Amino acid sequence: MALILDIHPISPQMRLITKVTETVEKGGVIAYPTDSGYALGCALGNKTAMERIVKIRKLKRHHHFTLMLKDLSHVGEYAKLNNSGFRLLKKILPGAYTFILEGAKDIPNRLLNGNRKTIGVRVSSNMIVQAILGGLEDPLMSVSLIMQGYEFYNGNDVKTVLSNSIDLIIDSGHCPPEPTSVIDISEDEILILREGAGSLESII
Repeated sequence: MALILDIHPISPQMRLITKVTETVEKGGVIAYPTDSGYALGCALGNKTAMERIVKIRKLKRHHHFTLMLKDLSHVGEYAKLNNSGFRLLKKILPGAYTFILEGAKDIPNRLLNGNRKTIGVRVSSNMIVQAILGGLEDPLMSVSLIMQGYEFYNGNDVKTVLSNSIDLIIDSGHCPPEPTSVIDISEDEILILREGAGSLESII
């Protein structure tokens, strides 16, 4: 049975955030609110936890996992990014966007999207996400919590569906389930793969 934590959306209680980070570091799978709906997360590179998420979401083998970063200071460790791409990310992040980038040379293949060798990157403005990442050494591996037939507006909704499948659920009140806007800048042109919660006015 998943542990349910009621965490304040603006002023996250650090004793509860510590429970979250400990769960992640021990190999657990968490459901947490972001600025664009709920997401499932686990420790970077934890293959077993990643496989659990794949099973829960019924994902295809090469589905994009996303690196949830606290900020852009370490993006170069995981992805290749030219100057114009970095300026774009710096301009609109943090926010409800997922950027698809070319993966860095040395990161494991299981973190990349198939033959394209790309990876998704996010920097969320959600204060709970920021607090969690502040307590971890590495980014979270993450995917949006989207399941056919279900809407996840709060922790109780997540509990109803996933209480026996994951280790920890954060409830911070209402969380609109609109997914991120997904933007591919892994090559020379900017491709909008999905229009979601993040405004595209400054991009297109």
